[in-house]
Amino acid sequence: MTTLPTFGAGIWHFATYKDRYATEGYGPEVGLLEQIDRAGAVADLSVVDLNWPFAGFDGTLDDVKQALARNNLRAIAVTPEIYNRDYVKGSITNPDPAVRAQALKLLNEASVLAKELGCDYVKLWFGQDGWDYPFQVDYGKIWKLAVDGLRELVGAHPEIKFVIEYKPREPRNRIIFPNAARTLLAIQQVDLDNLGILLDFGHSLYGLETPADAAQLCIDAGKLFAIDVNDNFRGWDDDMVVGSVHLVETFEFFHTLRNNGWDGVWQLDQFPFREDSVEAAKTAIRFLKALHRALDRLDEQGLAEAQANHDSLTAQRLVQNVLLSCLAEDTPQTAPTPTEVTA
Repeated sequence: MTTLPTFGAGIWHFATYKDRYATEGYGPEVGLLEQIDRAGAVADLSVVDLNWPFAGFDGTLDDVKQALARNNLRAIAVTPEIYNRDYVKGSITNPDPAVRAQALKLLNEASVLAKELGCDYVKLWFGQDGWDYPFQVDYGKIWKLAVDGLRELVGAHPEIKFVIEYKPREPRNRIIFPNAARTLLAIQQVDLDNLGILLDFGHSLYGLETPADAAQLCIDAGKLFAIDVNDNFRGWDDDMVVGSVHLVETFEFFHTLRNNGWDGVWQLDQFPFREDSVEAAKTAIRFLKALHRALDRLDEQGLAEAQANHDSLTAQRLVQNVLLSCLAEDTPQTAPTPTEVTA
């Protein structure tokens, strides 16, 4: 059996969630240090992605470092919040030069913090950079602002990686980096080695991509720097527990990573609104471990022969047999067996 991957999570996985209906939140407020402690309660977690600035936190950076240390966690990334009220018309593509400058200042601060924490990368999610209506923006101008802004930021910090997390829409109706291909085009135009992609499995589903195909495209370009995993019903970015809906496509995604020798962190980006956050992470990792076993046991030769002939039914049988059997191996026995009933 191959070595298990490193598992991680966005620290927001352990926070309190709000939406436009439950504006007071789905539970009591959970501060940053408690979020880190909750992440530490998930024995298999090794790394976390931290938002910046630390919202509602009045402690020090040393407090954060100590919380990470006592929970045997490392910060793998910093995600700067360039998608809040200050940036409703965009961050690096905002029509106001002062706001663009403010966004770049925040992004540079986040980059300095990431280096101090020993992170692998800074994650860039441009949720407010885009448009909502036809004729609202000059597409050429905002594309140039995006590429130029990225080049300025990424070029200023050559010693750390940056990743763009693409997403088709929400909060904007159209986000400027909506899919793998368009994001790769921007990265090509920026032309800096330390800029790549974080492929969020749910965003790929939501954007009607085939996630395994999107991963292959990024790998072929040498730009798949990181991944986040979760699940949804393909109509919205639900951020459900990974494996809840798309078992086979999740397996295919990780099979593509395995086939290409990609060995990065398997990171959770889930929003357990109504579920216990620690248990949601444990459930996800249990599934991912089973999936990892299935990758070890999959009949690769048989699959290759089926694919060479575009034999979908044989391929499905091979995948279903190994995946479902591995999932069943550690399923708790909750109902009595037929022998117990007879007795």
